[in-house]
Amino acid sequence: MPYRHTVRQKNYVFKDLKTLLARATPLRSGDQLAGVAAETAEERVAAQMALADLPLTTFLNESVVPYEQDDVTRLIIDSHDASAFSLVRHQTVGELRNFLLSEKADAQTLTGLQMGLTPEMAAAVSKLMRNQDLITVAAKCEVITRFRNTLGLRGRLSTRLQPNHPTDDLRGIAASLVDGLLYGSGDAVIGINPATDHVQTTVQLLNMLDTVRERFAIPTQTCVLSHLTTTIQAIEQGAPVDLAFQSIGGTEGVNASFGVSLALLQEGLEATRSLNRGTVGQNVIYFETGQGSALSANAHHGMDQQTAETRAYAVARAFEPLLVNSVVGFIGPEYLYDGKQIIRAGLEDHFCGKLLGLPMGVDICYTNHAEADQDDMDTLLTLLGTAGVTYIMGVPGADDVMLHYQSTSFHDALYLRNVLNRRPAPEFEQWLLQMGIMNDQLQLLPAQSGHRLVESVSSF
Repeated sequence: MPYRHTVRQKNYVFKDLKTLLARATPLRSGDQLAGVAAETAEERVAAQMALADLPLTTFLNESVVPYEQDDVTRLIIDSHDASAFSLVRHQTVGELRNFLLSEKADAQTLTGLQMGLTPEMAAAVSKLMRNQDLITVAAKCEVITRFRNTLGLRGRLSTRLQPNHPTDDLRGIAASLVDGLLYGSGDAVIGINPATDHVQTTVQLLNMLDTVRERFAIPTQTCVLSHLTTTIQAIEQGAPVDLAFQSIGGTEGVNASFGVSLALLQEGLEATRSLNRGTVGQNVIYFETGQGSALSANAHHGMDQQTAETRAYAVARAFEPLLVNSVVGFIGPEYLYDGKQIIRAGLEDHFCGKLLGLPMGVDICYTNHAEADQDDMDTLLTLLGTAGVTYIMGVPGADDVMLHYQSTSFHDALYLRNVLNRRPAPEFEQWLLQMGIMNDQLQLLPAQSGHRLVESVSSF
C-alpha cells in the first residue's frame, strides 16, 4: 500500500513499505547506485515523518521481500515472538524510538523485547535516530555469549586477533599472533583469513592455532575463516575446530551467492557443536556481514542496503553465534562513499544487531580508494566503544597485508580500554596477569626477549 506525507504543501507518495524505508535512509552511495535513495533532503524528511507515524504492526502484515519467494522472510515471520512484541505492539515507529530512549527501556526490558522485533522494525527505528540515539540505546543492551571465555559483559571490550599472511606462512602468522597476544589482544577469537580456501590449508592452520592455544593454556577460541563447507570437511578429517565461520546476507539470494543456505548453516552448527570443545559455553558460530552485499549480489529486491543488512541479523540469531561482525567499510566507496557514511553505517549496524540480541562487533575499516582515513576510524572506534561494542579487530599496524585494507590495531584496543575503562574478557584477563603481559591495573608490561611467547615463534 502507498504511504504519504506532505511537506510545505508538497505531497510525497511512497508506493510501498520497501520504498518508504529506502527514502527515509540517511544518504549513502550504495542506495544511490541502486536507485532507491531519496532524491532530495526534503523527500528524505518526508519519508522519515511518514515512517515515524507507521504502526509497528505494519511490518507483520507487509514484507519487503515476499514470504513465498524468500527463506529469510519466512524465517523472520515464523520466528517472531508475539508475546515479546506485546510490550510495543500498540506503538508507531516514532513511539518505539521514544520508548527505547526512555528510562523504562533498561537492559532487562530490551533483552525481553529482542525476539518481538523484526529486523525491519529495528532498521526503521534506526532511520529516525541521530548518532547519539544509536549510541545511547546500544549502550543499554547487554548480549553475553560463551565458548572458552565470556564475551559481552558490561565494562568489557574484546578483540579479534587477526594475524593474516598473504601466503599463509606459519612463521609469519605466528609472529603476528605473538605480537597481538603481547598487546593483550585475542580474547574474542584468534581468527585467520586464509589466502586460499583449501581443506588441507585450513586443517594445517587450525592445527597450528590449536597448538599455540594449548601450549600456553590461552582461554580463547580459534577460527580459520574458510567457507563453511571447507570447515565441515575439516571437521570430518578430525581438525580442531572451535568456531565455524560464514559470511551471510539478508535475502535467500545473497546467501546463495555466498554458497550457503539456512539448511547448510544448520549443518555447520551441528557439526561444530558435536566436537564439544567449549568449556564455558557452546556458542560456536562466527558470522560476518556488511552493508552493500545484497546489492553487490543483485539480490537486494529493491531494498536499501541498511534494511537488507539488518535482515542478515535474523539469520545470525537463529544460530546462536558467539560473534557477529559488521565489516562496515570493507566493501568499498560504491556502497559507503566516505568517512561520514562509514561512521553512520557502523553505528547503525551495531545498534540494530544489539537490539535484535546479537553479540555485535565491528571491523572499523576502510579501503584505500574510499574518501576516508584513520582519523575517521578513530572517531568511529571511540563512538562504538561508548556504545558498548562487544569486540573490534586487532590487526598488526592496522594494515592487513593479505586482505589489503585498513582496520584497527592492537594499539587501538589499548587506547579504547584505557580511555573508557574497558577490560578484556574475565578469563582472558586472568591469563594476561598470569603470563606477565599486564599488571593488576591492566597496564602493559614490557615484553622481554626471553618471554615464553616470544621464544615460541622459532618453533614454527
